[in-house]
Formats: sequence, C-alpha cells, structure tokens
Amino acid sequence: MTGLTLAITSIALALGTFMQVLDSTIANVSIPTIAGNLGVSANQGTWVITSFAVSNAISLPLTGWLMGRYGVVKTFVGATALFTVASFLCGIAWNLESLILFRILQGAVSGPMIPGSQALLIMIFPPNKRGTALAIWSMTTLVAPICGPILGGYISDNYTWPWIFLINVPVGIACTVLCWRNMASRETPTRRIPVDKVGFALLVLWVGSLQLMLDTGKEVDWFSSPAIVVEALIAAIGFVAWLIWELNEKHPIVDLSLFKRRDFTLATIAMCLAFGVFFANNLLLPLLLQTRMGYIATWAGLVAAPSGVVAVFLTPFAARIMGRIDARITATVALAAFGLSFFMRSEYTPDASFGALVMPMLVQGLAMSTFFVSMITLSLNGVPAPQIPSASGLTNFSRLMVGSIAASLATTVWDNDAAVHQTRLAEGMSSGNPIFVQTMERMQAAGLTAQQALSAVTAQVVNQAYITAALDFFRVSAWVVVAMIPLVWLCKKALSNGPSHAAAD
Repeated sequence: MTGLTLAITSIALALGTFMQVLDSTIANVSIPTIAGNLGVSANQGTWVITSFAVSNAISLPLTGWLMGRYGVVKTFVGATALFTVASFLCGIAWNLESLILFRILQGAVSGPMIPGSQALLIMIFPPNKRGTALAIWSMTTLVAPICGPILGGYISDNYTWPWIFLINVPVGIACTVLCWRNMASRETPTRRIPVDKVGFALLVLWVGSLQLMLDTGKEVDWFSSPAIVVEALIAAIGFVAWLIWELNEKHPIVDLSLFKRRDFTLATIAMCLAFGVFFANNLLLPLLLQTRMGYIATWAGLVAAPSGVVAVFLTPFAARIMGRIDARITATVALAAFGLSFFMRSEYTPDASFGALVMPMLVQGLAMSTFFVSMITLSLNGVPAPQIPSASGLTNFSRLMVGSIAASLATTVWDNDAAVHQTRLAEGMSSGNPIFVQTMERMQAAGLTAQQALSAVTAQVVNQAYITAALDFFRVSAWVVVAMIPLVWLCKKALSNGPSHAAAD
C-alpha cells in the first residue's frame, strides 16, 4: 500500500483509535449536564463513565481470540461499525437506564479498536517506516484526551448532550467504509482456536455484580439493602470460582500465571493503583468545578485539557531518552509528578483563578508523558515473547478494572467526607457564634428574611464542605501515588528498548 491510499487508510485507522479514546473522556465534563437533563443526581450520572469503562475492561480479554478466529481486519472493522451504532443509540437514549445500557454496549464492542488499529497501522507500513506508523497511533491516543473535555464541554454548553455521542456517527461510518474498502484483501490468517467460555461467563458475572454494587450502594445505604448484600456475595463467590477455573484451565481467558513473575506483579499493582487515582481525580475535578465553583462545562474542559497538551509536547522527547534510561527512574519521575499535581490541587481555594487551576494539570501532563511506557516496560520485563500479548492484555484489563472501581468510589468518598465537614461547620451556626450572628444581621438588613438568610448561609456551608472534602481527596491521592514509588524500585532494571519490547513489536 502506497501513496494516497496509504495516507487515507492511515487516517481512517487513526480515527478509530481517536473515537474510542475520545469517548473515554468526552463525557467527564458533561456529567452534570447529562444528570440534570435526565433528572438524576450527579452521582448517578457517573454511571455513564463507569459502565463504559467496566464493559470495555471485560471485553479486552476476548480481543486476541476474536482477531485470531476472524482476522484483524474483520474484527477491527466490525468493532468500529458496532461502536458507531452504539454511539447513535447513546445519542437517542431517552432516560438514564437506556443510556447506561447503550454505554455498556459501546464499551463492550470497543475492546478490539485500539489494539486492532495499532496492528493494522504496523501491517500497512513497510518495516523501515513502522516508527511512523507507531507515531501516528501514539499521537491520536494523546490528542484525543485533549479534545475530549473541550468538545464535551463546548457541546454541552452550546448544543445538547446527545451530540457528544452523535458526532461519532459520521466519523465511524467513514472509518468503517474506508478501512474495509482498502484492507479487506489484506486480511490476516485465521484459525480455529478454543475460547474459555466458562471463564468469560464467570468474569462477566463477578465484575458485573461488583460494579453494580459499587454504583448503586450509596443510593440504598450499602449493606442495609438486601440487594447490595446479594450482589456482594455473587461478586465474591464468582471471583473465587473464576480464580479457581482460570488457574486450572488449559486455555484461560486471562492468564493469571503471569502473576508468578515478581516484576510483572509489582509493576501491575503500581500502575493499576496509580491509574485508579488518576482516573478518579479526572472524574472528580470537573464535578467540583461545575457543581461547587461556578464553572460551565466548556471552562471545566479547558482546565482539564492542558495536561494532554503537555503530554503531546513532551512524549517525543521522552521517547528519545527512555531507551537509554532505567524505566524505574522514569516511572519514579511520573509518579512524583502525579503526586505533585494532586498536592497542588489540594491547595485550591474557592476563588482560585483559571491559571491556578491549570498549573497542576500542566504538571500532570509531565507525568502522563512517561507513566504508561515506563510501567508497561517494567511489567513486561523478562516476560517470554509468546506470553507478551497475554501479559499486555492482562495489564490493560487490570488497569481499566481498577479505574472503573476508583471512579465508582470517588463520588461516594467525596459525599461522605463532605458530610463530615458539613457537620463540623454547622456547629458554628449558633447564637453563640458572634460571626454567625453578625452575618445573619447584615443579610437581614439587606432585605432578606431570617429564613432566607439562614438558607443562604447553609448553602455556603454545604459548598465549603464539598470543596474541603475535594481538597482532602486530592491530598490523599498524592500520598497514594507517591507510595507506589517503592514498588517500582523492587522491580529489576529495564529499558524501553529491551528484549521484551522487541518481542512485542
């Protein structure tokens, strides 16, 4: 493939990656708008994020089997076509339940899109230009998180939220048609390979039950609800059964034997916990800005976007030096930068300027430029070439699972901590507090009734409680990611151009 055909096909494949990554971030800043439009709480609105993430995680282990059984081209084109249909369904969703159902479908069919686009880009370029193919793929994965918050915010403020999903439809159709037209004749060899149906069914059972418990627990007062107790039991029993099955299955859907390798286990734990914190903070910040600090969705998106800009700018430079520097050093820099970013957020004030809000996001961009490559390098170090696809799939599955769990817990932790702060602040709302009395008198002198003045003060107390709780969340997040640094140094030395990556390529 050469010339214009190569260029068009490359763009179409890159757009497939772009759509999938975009939909992982575009809804973050739109949650308050979606929740308000559908008549549900912002906490329930976050299910739009977690449902996509968890279904995407569940579908990942099937990607390798699908590509081997039906071919990479058919799998990628089919996934893209179904993703486009699911995006359309999300755009016409009539209530929260239907939107969550269609987001689950969207996440489930999107599993092969990123690995498929990467594999096909490498396939259509000659060996001496594979670096160009990977550069195209990498840039789309970095640019999409920049565009997601900005597009989501702009669309929510100036149009209607369904368009954050409907914009995928023309792009998806073009990508599907162009890729099939130009690559149908280049299908990869297929073979009949066994699939672990029982293992996959058990995986869906325990992950689905766990996510349902985490998402709905707060609404029904957790374990005082029989439904939550049943879901917890199903998740626990299903997880144990899945572990036993996978460890004894000849062709497991997830190769858990990889956890026998110390470096793989330590690096995966560090990456998953750090990513979970990162994912939860990316969800919480737009909620804080829009519900407690008076920002509209567009400006909340503009606050979040600079981290992606910095990552795009620094990644090419980081890639040049990471082949010569121990991955433990670059991973430490990334984790320290994440910690600094979260700590800087814990210093936010209710009247913080746009510049003050953006500065921590710039530091986060530094972390993003080296984090993923460093942690993947450490986790794959010493893994035999035949097991690298399984190892890569397992790290991605674990990362997305922890991210969705962290997102589900984030708003619950935020609400609970805010309630504690509100109780403490409310203690000062008494006749024994001269500041409270003076404030009430001034507000009544301005024309408010005593009830109106009390309501205004209460609203300020609630607002301050939520802001303080968010600052607590950011501060704890900083300590959690910094605590991952020792795990990194328990791994063996690894370079990003070491044997494991050569094999992966």
